[in-house]
Amino acid sequence: MSKGANQKLKMLYLAKIFMEQTDDEHGLTMPEVIERLAAYDVNADRKTLYLDFEELRHYGLDILSQQVGHKTYYSLGAREFELPELKLLVDSVQAAKFITDRKSRELIRKLEGLVSVHQARQLHRQVLISGRVKTMNESIYYNIDRLHEAINADAQIRFQYYQWNVDKQMELRRNGAWYQVSPWALIWDDENYYLVGYDAGDDKIKHFRVDKMLRIRSTDERRAGKDSFKAFDSARYAKSLFGMYGGEETSVTLEGDNGMVGVVIDRFGKDVALVPVDEHRFEASVNVAVSPQFFGWIMALGGSVRITGPAPVVKQMQDAVRRLAEQYQA
Repeated sequence: MSKGANQKLKMLYLAKIFMEQTDDEHGLTMPEVIERLAAYDVNADRKTLYLDFEELRHYGLDILSQQVGHKTYYSLGAREFELPELKLLVDSVQAAKFITDRKSRELIRKLEGLVSVHQARQLHRQVLISGRVKTMNESIYYNIDRLHEAINADAQIRFQYYQWNVDKQMELRRNGAWYQVSPWALIWDDENYYLVGYDAGDDKIKHFRVDKMLRIRSTDERRAGKDSFKAFDSARYAKSLFGMYGGEETSVTLEGDNGMVGVVIDRFGKDVALVPVDEHRFEASVNVAVSPQFFGWIMALGGSVRITGPAPVVKQMQDAVRRLAEQYQA
């Protein structure tokens, strides 16, 4: 048998055929494998292919054979990612607001390349991106990469920060002045990426939406605020904030109907301290950044959960309710 032009690439093309065209439900007969190799200008026969299959198994590919009637079908079994795992990743990419529509589609296409063309159709059927509110900042990938580089290099960063105005245009905050902070952590919360850093000028920990950061640059200055971050707990920090809106962190006491225990646990985690008040109600102590968003969350729960302490926070809640009632008076 004459050799094809790509004969030296035979094993690579053979692995490619198994990965792209076979799975647990789709196999290829020996003549079909030979035909597909020929399409890559690679010649093969049954005898050598049996040996090639063994080499692929020795390499680590799970090459399976199954007898169906008078035919034997060969396929790739176990993969690095199983189909249910990839479906989960596709769902995560779709749900992430910080990933643009275009990047979402690019990522999903790459994820589809990890399974056969047959299974890729199942992932493709899940793509329902249009209509979702996604970020418009295409540079977020590079922002995240630059931030990780700065953290690993123990360097401070400079950047500009923007907001949207009523004309739907990007408007630089602080009239375009540069921010300079020491980056310490990245948090994904409420479908957005946030940088948590130390602002030496204000001597406090702050957070910023990564997709609203522009022209990020590392500086020659080493990071400050190490002592502030020694005991930093990113999960606790995110749970204390509502929509990542800042506020003074305070220990707040809540009282609620027993049916709202799940809501409180979902928001603050299973470590939240719960104490029964009577057979119908419970009391919980939580650390929160007191903000209008926190009061809005309490209002959304109706009368099922209320703030009982401390007194200054109760007063702020009363004032917020009063202002809202006055705003909607006829």
